[in-house]
Amino acid sequence: MTAAMLERVAEQFRALGEPSRLHLMNLLFDGERNVGELVAASGLSLANVSKHLGILHQIGWVTRRKDGLNVVYAIADERTFGLCELMCNRVRELATAEAAITRQVAPARRRRAD
Repeated sequence: MTAAMLERVAEQFRALGEPSRLHLMNLLFDGERNVGELVAASGLSLANVSKHLGILHQIGWVTRRKDGLNVVYAIADERTFGLCELMCNRVRELATAEAAITRQVAPARRRRAD
């Protein structure tokens, strides 16, 4: 890959590197929603939701369309589900491994304290 292409890949990951954006994407996995629904479900302010959706739309992660007075957002590419499943499974595996290590270390610490 060229340096320019690697920068574009990094730009895509930076867009997803914000927890609020990931939360909004997660909400959209169940189907399209309008901005008001996303505000209510996320607990974020209207300004924050609009800002994050604008970034996700600009970078191409979500689509938007007008529906009367509402703007409705949806996941732009079905492959996004696979990417998120891959990363979520990895995080679950890491958490499970960390929990197992913690369970092993805790009894050893208790024995030394006795």
